[in-house]
Amino acid sequence: MSDIVLDASAIIAVLKGESGAELVKISAEGASVSAVTIAEVATWLAAQGTPAKRAYDAINCFQLTVEPLNHARAIAAGFLVSKTGRRGLSLADRACLALAIELGFPALTGDRAWRDLEIGVEIRLIR
Repeated sequence: MSDIVLDASAIIAVLKGESGAELVKISAEGASVSAVTIAEVATWLAAQGTPAKRAYDAINCFQLTVEPLNHARAIAAGFLVSKTGRRGLSLADRACLALAIELGFPALTGDRAWRDLEIGVEIRLIR
């Protein structure tokens, strides 16, 4: 298990071959993700026209530890909206952050809107 939580943007950076992908690859095996993050990545793949089996295989190659969005995490993600305000963070973003806060692990993201968040967890940008 890796002591990091991945955001959907980090996973998508690898799938698209974007800058920062190498950093994600180094951290990805066994990294934690919210089940909502997986749904967001699957949504992106579906929007690209990726067949379901291929999307499933692409996501599984990361060997992630997928954490459910349980009752406490769901409430924590909802309440993060008051701390993230107008930055436009999605529910999946906030679920990722809530998981990182709970586990005490840094969150790895490609989303620069997270850069200056002061929510009690380390944010690591991939680029």
